[in-house]
Amino acid sequence: MSAAQLSITSWNVNGIRARAERLAAFLDRTPPDVLLLQETKCNPEQIPAELFTSRGYEWEAIGAGGRNGVLIASRIGLAAPTLGLPAAASGAVHAPEGDDPDLMDEPRLIAAQCGGVTIASVYVPNGREVASGYWRAKLRWMEALALWSQEILKSSPLILGGDFNVAPSDADVWDPAALTGATHVSPEERAALAAILDAGVIDTACALAPKGEPPAFTWWDYRGGAFHRGHGMRIDHLLASPSAGALLSYSVDRDERKGALPSDHAPITLTIQPA
Repeated sequence: MSAAQLSITSWNVNGIRARAERLAAFLDRTPPDVLLLQETKCNPEQIPAELFTSRGYEWEAIGAGGRNGVLIASRIGLAAPTLGLPAAASGAVHAPEGDDPDLMDEPRLIAAQCGGVTIASVYVPNGREVASGYWRAKLRWMEALALWSQEILKSSPLILGGDFNVAPSDADVWDPAALTGATHVSPEERAALAAILDAGVIDTACALAPKGEPPAFTWWDYRGGAFHRGHGMRIDHLLASPSAGALLSYSVDRDERKGALPSDHAPITLTIQPA
């Protein structure tokens, strides 16, 4: 990796302590400049810090016990961290309806200035079931993320990486008919993701995909042999503003979905030439 390039990897590890050995091997094999993790599933003091400090990374994390949790680690500086979705963004979204949960305070976003770019690790709520309170809360959270992104882009390039729990189009799922009426593919969720893109970022997987080919899937259910049957979805994304730099490459490391104790998500990596 030359000094003129910047690599960012995003990975929903589905439990950093359960995946510590795999993560260590991954970092030794293909160390990115910036690493974004989701679903760490532990408090910050429970993070195995030596994974990062022994390899030259600064890091910050937020978490809430065995659920959610996001982390950012950087070898190119980590300044002005943002811990959680800022209140200014969440306050601009309409209030929950009735008994809808309020997910704005959950540990689902962490961001920092790394090499002159604001980079965020994002874990969008799952939504559980279309038209449920959790689904409406997911849409509100995504609206707040779009508003925060707009604000950041007024003063800084931006890269959002993480598990967005939305497949942008029918090409991003193994069988659209099998998922009719399910979360991750509803028109409302896709519109909420489109609004984040409209804030001023690009879906880098689509921008860098070979002509005529859809981007690769990033998630496969543990059940029913989904990975081996190709029953996956593309719900993990790296979104970058044009001001962040020229897009050089994008990849999905399918090998990390294989073998012993894998996450159900594969890591995705973007390489750019900073502006």
